[in-house]
Amino acid sequence: MYGNSPLGAEPETVSLTAEQRQLLRQDLSTMAARMRDVLPAEFVVGSEITNDDSGVRATIAVQPPMGAVVSANFTPESDDARIDDDELDDLVHGLAASAALQVKNAMGGDAPAVAQ
Repeated sequence: MYGNSPLGAEPETVSLTAEQRQLLRQDLSTMAARMRDVLPAEFVVGSEITNDDSGVRATIAVQPPMGAVVSANFTPESDDARIDDDELDDLVHGLAASAALQVKNAMGGDAPAVAQ
């Protein structure tokens, strides 16, 4: 019943300057580099910045060697489009864990135990 009726004010769309967009791109590059440090080379990491009706959205995604792609979106809510270090670390570790879980789930019960 309430699916099409907003229960609050419409969120403001944030538009970024070229400099802010470049800083956000640097944050995504840093996050991707940290992901590549944490994950084996078989995991493919990518990122992009897009614009749509709701504003700017930054996406980082990981394609594990088997299993589904995992991704996270970041939507700036103010003119400060930076991703702070704590949030960046949380995203890196969360995505890495999710990607590893995708591999484990794709392997099913055939995966040998590697730790005691």
